[in-house]
Amino acid sequence: MKLGIVGLGLIGGSFAKAYKAAGHEVYGYDCDKSVMDYAIVSEVMNAELNSDILPECDLVLIALYPEAAAEYLTKNAPIFGSKPVVMDCCGTKGMICEIGFKLASEYGFTYVGGHPMAGTQYSGLKYAKANMFVNAPMVIVPPKYDDIVFLSRIKELLEPAGFGRITVTTAQKHDEMIAFTSQLAHVVSNAYIKSPTAMAHRGFSAGSYKDMTRVAWLNPQMWAELFVENREYLGKELDILISSLNEYREAIKNGDTDRLVSLLADGKRLKEEVDGR
Repeated sequence: MKLGIVGLGLIGGSFAKAYKAAGHEVYGYDCDKSVMDYAIVSEVMNAELNSDILPECDLVLIALYPEAAAEYLTKNAPIFGSKPVVMDCCGTKGMICEIGFKLASEYGFTYVGGHPMAGTQYSGLKYAKANMFVNAPMVIVPPKYDDIVFLSRIKELLEPAGFGRITVTTAQKHDEMIAFTSQLAHVVSNAYIKSPTAMAHRGFSAGSYKDMTRVAWLNPQMWAELFVENREYLGKELDILISSLNEYREAIKNGDTDRLVSLLADGKRLKEEVDGR
């Protein structure tokens, strides 16, 4: 297989390492030439991805922020050709899928929306790992949902990454779900760490603190773009959370133990339900 990767950060770099380790040809591009040079010297990829190699690839993964991914798609739509499956790896799907499907229809290439559900709080090629996606979920937004042959091809193309599950959905459903499962958690974590008390946590913190603050260490530019892109769904989730927090605050402020027990019991029950216990 011949893989093209645009953007050699944590996600793109991990794809490159995974496919290279599996014995495939990997061609990559990054706006930072020093990153590309390092990727070649360290044998993360074979060579630079250019306009000559692009139409020869079996799979092209665009691992950029949404706006940059849309710009790359628009610029290169005329030269992809009919061979590659072109897939973005953006954390939101509404805008990029709308543009991708429109361009694919106009220029005759195959486009699929994608979101690998894996990563760390760190960014950059040096943190990329060949096993980053092993057993992780992968969400795809295809142009058609009932084309079994096409979906099988996508699964085959993604096999070297080692995903544990591939979920097929719409761009709207993806963005609605990701607002709750990922984006809200990053907002809460980032806001939580802003308490002045955080500066004196050492010696008083354990697992709960670590779990709660892990994703506060994020890439501000990327996550800000994703939050704004998905502001409708994320805004709804924030409203729900703020409403719930106000209930807890009032019960605690008023010393209403019975109300607090009820709120906590409801949360515990819901956790058991959603986790299938």
